[in-house]
Amino acid sequence: MTAPALEARNVSHSYGARKALDDVSFSVARGAFCVLLGLNGAGKSTLFSLVTRLFALRRGSLAVMGCDLQREPRKALAQLGVVFQSRTLDLDLTVAQNFYYHAALHGIGKAQANARTQDLLAAVQLADRAGDKVRNLSGGQMRRVEIARALLHRPRLLVLDEPTVGLDIGARADILKLVRGLIASEGMSVLWATHLTDEVFETDDVIVLHKGFVRANGSVRSLLEQTGATDIKDAFVRLIGEGAP
Repeated sequence: MTAPALEARNVSHSYGARKALDDVSFSVARGAFCVLLGLNGAGKSTLFSLVTRLFALRRGSLAVMGCDLQREPRKALAQLGVVFQSRTLDLDLTVAQNFYYHAALHGIGKAQANARTQDLLAAVQLADRAGDKVRNLSGGQMRRVEIARALLHRPRLLVLDEPTVGLDIGARADILKLVRGLIASEGMSVLWATHLTDEVFETDDVIVLHKGFVRANGSVRSLLEQTGATDIKDAFVRLIGEGAP
């Protein structure tokens, strides 16, 4: 049986006495676009910090493409591309230099890094900005660069934490279209964290996270059937018992 792209089993995490995640279990199927849907404070960023090993995992297990993050961290992380909510580009370097630094961290040679950088920047329609300093880009352009950079080492799973935060409606739509298109062309899996229900498509899988608990996990259709709702926003409201954006 093929292992999921990402599997969490009984994951819990606390900040002192406050429990941010409580016995969280779910899986992201290979080739799926899976939305981690939750209000701010639901535990999404904590989960991402555990998946990317920024935080130590003390309870439960996490595996990327069948590779346990605790036992095989290098092998697991090599298959993971990450876009954090906060910007992680060096503003004083050029776009290309940010790519080359990322390539060096992953042991990618200069020739391969250069070719891959050109291909990815073309894919995100920023080939003409390779020599520009990052600080001269718009917010939406910076996000596109971060997404392209996350694909440089050819990961099998791309995880994005609130990737459209701070962007206008047009830029948000562009980023969603870009990621969905790249995933189709690269044959990857995606975990897309957001608090916005309008970023969920009918074909997506959804994990509803609320106050550290998984409230639901399945296709949009299954969530609608489970809740008796007419759309994903209504289903989200019913699952968490609060207003949804």
